[in-house]
Amino acid sequence: MDDQTHAALALVDPRELVDLASALIRIPSFKTEETQVALFLEKFFRSRDYAVDLQEIEPGRFQTIATLRGTGGGASLMLNGHTDINALTRRWKRDPWTPSLEGDRLYGHGVQNMKGGLASIIMTAEAVRRSGVRLPGDLVVACVAGETQGGEGTHYLIESGLRTDAAVVAEPFGADNLVTVHSGIVHMAIHTYGVTGHIGRLEGTVNAVRKMTGIVQALERVEFRHTPRPDLPAFPRLNVGGILGGRGQDYVLVEPPYVPDLCTILVDVHFVPGQTVDGIVADIRRALDLLAARDPDLRYEIEIPPPAGFKGRRRLVMDPFDMPTDAPIVQAVARSYRAVTGQEPKAIGTVLPHSYSADDTCHLWKAGIPCLLYGPATIRGNADEDDACVLVSEMEKVTRVLTVTALDVCRQKPAELATPRRIT
Repeated sequence: MDDQTHAALALVDPRELVDLASALIRIPSFKTEETQVALFLEKFFRSRDYAVDLQEIEPGRFQTIATLRGTGGGASLMLNGHTDINALTRRWKRDPWTPSLEGDRLYGHGVQNMKGGLASIIMTAEAVRRSGVRLPGDLVVACVAGETQGGEGTHYLIESGLRTDAAVVAEPFGADNLVTVHSGIVHMAIHTYGVTGHIGRLEGTVNAVRKMTGIVQALERVEFRHTPRPDLPAFPRLNVGGILGGRGQDYVLVEPPYVPDLCTILVDVHFVPGQTVDGIVADIRRALDLLAARDPDLRYEIEIPPPAGFKGRRRLVMDPFDMPTDAPIVQAVARSYRAVTGQEPKAIGTVLPHSYSADDTCHLWKAGIPCLLYGPATIRGNADEDDACVLVSEMEKVTRVLTVTALDVCRQKPAELATPRRIT
């Protein structure tokens, strides 16, 4: 490493990582509700002389894109992390909005996915900025909204015209893993329709909830036509993740003497390269049409995307992602890992179970930006609780590796990062 790299690495401080991640934990930011985090980050970056773009991805909903401008001629690098967090599960025992540091573990809701990674990419840029190094290429920190609903923020960023020569997305897959493969995701709603009536006279009624029970059972038997992917052996896979049934278009739930005439389930399908949404729907219809052929009262409809009335619904399809492991950005992160640790990465490519997820790399790569996944590991809750945490040591390692990566990549020529697309 040269002196400038050593100077930047000396500025990576785990206490600052904990402080920033803790500040992010204290701001609840469920999907569609990320604006307060965006405003916090806007103030953070502006006070440190970044070029800041506060993007309004839909009315009243914001995300923050910050850039350290280069001197010119070098490759640009995007560090991408999402500000939205998953829903709270029922078995959290700690106060989810009060950070708790216990040894190497930082607890707080959302830190695992992915405010720990978000803190790492921000402090990577801070290490570069405070070192005084002026890089030829731009270093972009994209703090995006709506990744957990299909990548709304990164999709907006791409639609706004922003491009970089390469990107790293800091999902929580482990500081020793360079992940270059993930499955695809499509969400759909399936509706069943009934005929309402009072419990006192059920003749002629059709119970939409009861009809949906048959749909759910049939979905468990769907056989997807696909070419098996040996590195993703469990997929394709379908999950029924939500159900709502009641009376009328608003699913009235407080009139149980009446037969429900509308029931809706939300269905997730994780799929492998080679599958298409049209093919997935055709496979599902094949199973449901067999059921309908035996039940003349069954009426169903498949809707993609799910209705807009479902807050935070996943509107976008995430296509499968498969970045060549010899892509220059992948190899740049691998070099940086070796320089920081003196060891080889534990894995480069498909890493299970992480590759069973999907994320914003799909939108970046579709836009022609070569990228990979590299972020700090987390620990899920145990059998008695859902509390999750990020490992501070992992945050520090990721920050150090990405600091070296930024100093390396932003000194290269853009052509050196070019990665041909391959057909999957």
